[in-house]
Amino acid sequence: WLSYILIRGKSFDTFLPLGPSITAAWSLDPSDLRIVTEVNGQIVQESSTKDMIFDVPTLINFCSMDTTLMPGTIILTGTPAGVGYVRDPPLYLKAGDRVSVQIEGIGKLINPVA
Repeated sequence: WLSYILIRGKSFDTFLPLGPSITAAWSLDPSDLRIVTEVNGQIVQESSTKDMIFDVPTLINFCSMDTTLMPGTIILTGTPAGVGYVRDPPLYLKAGDRVSVQIEGIGKLINPVA
Protein backbone atom coordinates (compact mmCIF):
# COMPACT_ATOMS: atom_id res chain seq x y z
CA TRP A 1 0.00 0.00 0.00
CA LEU A 2 2.92 2.36 0.57
CA SER A 3 3.86 2.22 -3.12
CA TYR A 4 0.29 3.12 -4.00
CA ILE A 5 0.38 6.15 -1.71
CA LEU A 6 3.71 7.34 -3.11
CA ILE A 7 2.48 7.03 -6.69
CA ARG A 8 -0.84 8.74 -5.88
CA GLY A 9 1.05 11.67 -4.35
CA LYS A 10 2.41 12.47 -7.82
CA SER A 11 -0.85 12.05 -9.72
CA PHE A 12 -3.50 14.40 -8.26
CA ASP A 13 -4.66 17.40 -10.29
CA THR A 14 -2.19 20.30 -9.83
CA PHE A 15 0.48 17.93 -8.43
CA LEU A 16 3.77 17.07 -10.14
CA PRO A 17 4.61 20.36 -11.78
CA LEU A 18 7.61 20.00 -14.07
CA GLY A 19 9.89 22.77 -15.21
CA PRO A 20 11.11 25.41 -15.75
CA SER A 21 12.81 23.22 -18.30
CA ILE A 22 13.46 19.59 -18.99
CA THR A 23 17.12 18.94 -19.65
CA ALA A 24 18.44 16.41 -22.12
CA ALA A 25 20.38 13.57 -20.53
CA TRP A 26 23.53 14.28 -22.51
CA SER A 27 23.69 17.93 -21.37
CA LEU A 28 24.83 17.34 -17.76
CA ASP A 29 26.22 14.69 -15.44
CA PRO A 30 23.45 13.71 -12.99
CA SER A 31 25.81 12.02 -10.51
CA ASP A 32 26.27 15.03 -8.19
CA LEU A 33 23.73 17.82 -8.60
CA ARG A 34 22.63 19.97 -5.65
CA ILE A 35 18.88 19.81 -4.86
CA VAL A 36 17.23 22.49 -2.70
CA THR A 37 13.58 22.87 -1.69
CA GLU A 38 12.34 26.03 -0.01
CA VAL A 39 8.95 26.84 1.49
CA ASN A 40 8.35 30.59 1.76
CA GLY A 41 12.08 31.22 1.37
CA GLN A 42 13.13 28.78 4.12
CA ILE A 43 15.27 25.80 3.10
CA VAL A 44 13.44 22.62 4.10
CA GLN A 45 15.36 20.10 1.99
CA GLU A 46 18.97 20.23 0.81
CA SER A 47 20.79 17.32 -0.71
CA SER A 48 22.56 16.04 -3.79
CA THR A 49 21.86 13.42 -6.40
CA LYS A 50 24.99 11.66 -5.12
CA ASP A 51 23.01 10.88 -1.94
CA MET A 52 20.23 9.04 -3.76
CA ILE A 53 19.77 5.40 -2.78
CA PHE A 54 20.28 4.33 -6.41
CA ASP A 55 22.34 6.22 -8.96
CA VAL A 56 20.80 7.33 -12.25
CA PRO A 57 22.24 4.51 -14.41
CA THR A 58 20.83 1.95 -11.95
CA LEU A 59 17.40 3.62 -12.06
CA ILE A 60 17.40 3.64 -15.86
CA ASN A 61 18.45 -0.01 -15.95
CA PHE A 62 15.74 -1.03 -13.49
CA CYS A 63 12.96 0.91 -15.26
CA SER A 64 13.98 -0.41 -18.66
CA MET A 65 13.68 -4.02 -17.52
CA ASP A 66 9.92 -3.96 -18.13
CA THR A 67 9.17 -0.54 -19.60
CA THR A 68 10.15 0.88 -22.96
CA LEU A 69 11.94 4.16 -22.29
CA MET A 70 11.46 6.56 -25.16
CA PRO A 71 13.40 9.79 -25.70
CA GLY A 72 11.89 12.33 -23.33
CA THR A 73 10.79 9.77 -20.74
CA ILE A 74 10.87 11.26 -17.25
CA ILE A 75 11.75 9.01 -14.31
CA LEU A 76 10.48 10.25 -10.95
CA THR A 77 12.82 9.35 -8.13
CA GLY A 78 11.38 10.64 -4.87
CA THR A 79 12.58 13.34 -2.53
CA PRO A 80 15.51 14.09 -0.19
CA ALA A 81 15.25 13.89 3.59
CA GLY A 82 13.12 16.56 5.22
CA VAL A 83 9.62 15.58 4.10
CA GLY A 84 7.10 17.74 5.98
CA TYR A 85 5.05 15.11 7.79
CA VAL A 86 8.12 13.51 9.43
CA ARG A 87 9.59 16.82 10.66
CA ASP A 88 9.32 17.71 14.35
CA PRO A 89 7.01 19.54 14.46
CA PRO A 90 5.39 18.45 11.18
CA LEU A 91 5.33 20.99 8.36
CA TYR A 92 2.28 20.92 6.10
CA LEU A 93 1.79 23.16 3.09
CA LYS A 94 -1.15 25.56 3.22
CA ALA A 95 -2.87 27.93 0.84
CA GLY A 96 -0.65 30.92 0.11
CA ASP A 97 2.67 29.10 0.65
CA ARG A 98 5.28 29.31 -2.11
CA VAL A 99 7.38 26.23 -2.83
CA SER A 100 10.55 26.38 -4.88
CA VAL A 101 12.65 23.45 -6.01
CA GLN A 102 16.04 23.98 -7.59
CA ILE A 103 18.33 21.43 -9.18
CA GLU A 104 21.81 22.59 -10.05
CA GLY A 105 22.31 22.93 -13.79
CA ILE A 106 18.61 22.60 -14.58
CA GLY A 107 16.79 25.50 -12.97
CA LYS A 108 14.37 26.61 -10.30
CA LEU A 109 10.63 25.93 -10.28
CA ILE A 110 8.43 28.13 -8.05
CA ASN A 111 4.80 27.27 -7.37
CA PRO A 112 2.12 28.78 -5.15
CA VAL A 113 0.00 26.49 -3.01
CA ALA A 114 -3.69 27.04 -3.73
